[in-house]
Amino acid sequence: MEKNRRIFGHMPDGTPVEELTLRGKSILGEDMTCRIITYGGAVRSLVVPDAKGNPVDVVLGFDTLEDYMAQDKYMGAIVGRYANRIGGAKFTLNGVEYRLAANEGPNHLHGGNVGFDKRVWTVEGLGEHYVTLSLVSPDGEEGYPGTLKTEVTYMLRGGDLVIDYSHSSDKDTICNVTNHSYFNLSGHDSGSVEDQHILLYADYYTPVGPGSIPTGEIAPVEGTPMDLREDIDICRVGTPIGARIGDGFEQLVLAGGYDHNWVLNPTHGGLRSPNSLAAHAWSPRTGIRMTVSSNMPGVQFYTGNFLDGCPRGKGGAVYGNRHGFCLETQHFPDSPNRPEFSPWPPGASCPGLVSCVVDGSGKRGFNRSTTFSFSICEPEEVLEHFHDRWVLRPIAPPIWQRKKEYDD
Repeated sequence: MEKNRRIFGHMPDGTPVEELTLRGKSILGEDMTCRIITYGGAVRSLVVPDAKGNPVDVVLGFDTLEDYMAQDKYMGAIVGRYANRIGGAKFTLNGVEYRLAANEGPNHLHGGNVGFDKRVWTVEGLGEHYVTLSLVSPDGEEGYPGTLKTEVTYMLRGGDLVIDYSHSSDKDTICNVTNHSYFNLSGHDSGSVEDQHILLYADYYTPVGPGSIPTGEIAPVEGTPMDLREDIDICRVGTPIGARIGDGFEQLVLAGGYDHNWVLNPTHGGLRSPNSLAAHAWSPRTGIRMTVSSNMPGVQFYTGNFLDGCPRGKGGAVYGNRHGFCLETQHFPDSPNRPEFSPWPPGASCPGLVSCVVDGSGKRGFNRSTTFSFSICEPEEVLEHFHDRWVLRPIAPPIWQRKKEYDD
């Protein structure tokens, strides 16, 4: 067995689950590692350098396969066939109504009872910097039409974690696959993320009603706590996650915090490319900044409002509510039942890009891509824990000096 793969555990039927380790370098030449398990294709660990060059694991995860199988938080996993919710657990395609597994009350969530997050993926290719995983979802699984083949490639490249998705089906079907990693840029075991900053490139969002099913409205964020567009300066990006999360705003009360789809601003003549910005996040404790770009039309920003009750995390860490946040790039929730969501924006020249329908030609395509880019954003000071409180500490040397020393 290659040095970057090992047996992580075994399923109850004896099927082995592997852990695959990717290695790369940050833009300053510092080590980065990403560990992925074939159960759910989950990102188990992602280690990046902080402002002082120390390694920080910025995703929540578990030490054993048994803990992954016991949890219900979709920790780090690839979720599908349709991520997020489908109202009433049904949809109509080509005049035929399909009934799906109802696994969240009357609704369908993240692919049903046994979604992609609970399947063991096949390793199709593995190198030092990348792994390609595949999964075949048979016709009728969880109620979906068509045999869908999905390939997901994870790649570490110059400070980036790139996730590429491609799909093919022998019948027309719907598809909305994303990654459900919980990020904590101060470290997976550092507690609440409410002091971390978030910026979303979105002027609109999709409000929800009971069961977190979209109402069909595409509403402006202006003048609400859903407006997360503020950029303080080049380093202190965005708004602290906790700044308005406790406001009595109806949408936040319904979801117990942020758990909504934001409509990403279109670029390139009304469309989005893989390089189109979706979000920035930043930790004032570590200086780690994460930039998200994607050609997907939406992003679900979820603040881990229901993480209580998880098994203990890596190294015995306790994961509680709001100890991690998700940025799940996606098609809009319930979009198979919401014709008003496609095309978006209205009049888009290529509505197929925002459609969640995979044609039944059997040809590989329906390509989607999301990149998580890591860098250091160093204001003059960062927060450092000292005698049970956070205090500001000057940083030296600055990042430009460190880069010059590396280049030399």
